[in-house]
Amino acid sequence: MRITNLLLGAALLAPLAASAQAPRRHFDAQGRAFFRGPLRLSAGGGIALYNGDLTASLGDNFIGPAGQLGLVYTWRPHWSVGGEATAFQIGARDQLPERNLAFRGRNLAVTAFVRYEPLRDPSWYAGTRNRFARVKPFLKAGVGYLLYNPKAYNGTERPANNTEFLPAERPDYTATAITVPVGGGLSFFLTRRFWLTAEGAYGLTTTDHLDDVSQRGNPDRNDGYGTVTFKLEYQLGE
Repeated sequence: MRITNLLLGAALLAPLAASAQAPRRHFDAQGRAFFRGPLRLSAGGGIALYNGDLTASLGDNFIGPAGQLGLVYTWRPHWSVGGEATAFQIGARDQLPERNLAFRGRNLAVTAFVRYEPLRDPSWYAGTRNRFARVKPFLKAGVGYLLYNPKAYNGTERPANNTEFLPAERPDYTATAITVPVGGGLSFFLTRRFWLTAEGAYGLTTTDHLDDVSQRGNPDRNDGYGTVTFKLEYQLGE
């Protein structure tokens, strides 16, 4: 837990501290000069999916909404760090009709991440800061906390206002777990200040209770979730 706190704090506070100082010239392994930054704020939304004891099938998923707020800071050419909060809803019906189970879960993930961009962007370097790559693919991995609050019920459809939820399988919801999201995407240049980012990620977790089904399912397999989001990134400073 302490390691996660340190990673998350470093991702969130180091960029802000660095951006408050006067720009300082750094050099990469080839001796090319670059400045750290800029800091970009991001916001967007999309969809969330579930993978766990009840099903791994897209057809059994009750696809839910997802929303994200975060920041990204260019640490050096090809590498960025950041942090974000993702609120999302997942749900699904059981792939085994005889169990007649379904669930809805509302969750919040707060993560720190590292982002790697394999292609060169001229704006990273001191001599070409006003030239921008038009499209930038990236890979991304992070670690953080997940708050989850599932409600299971009998049925095969999404819950309605009159749905009677089953007693919780464990007594401590809203519960917490560690999440490790991995994924990638594309960032598209719009203007000097704005980028549009499309991203897909899968969250590995340390819990088997995202669906409130563990002992009734497979307690030896942890649950996971996926998100597909579109975000607008706004650059602060030059």
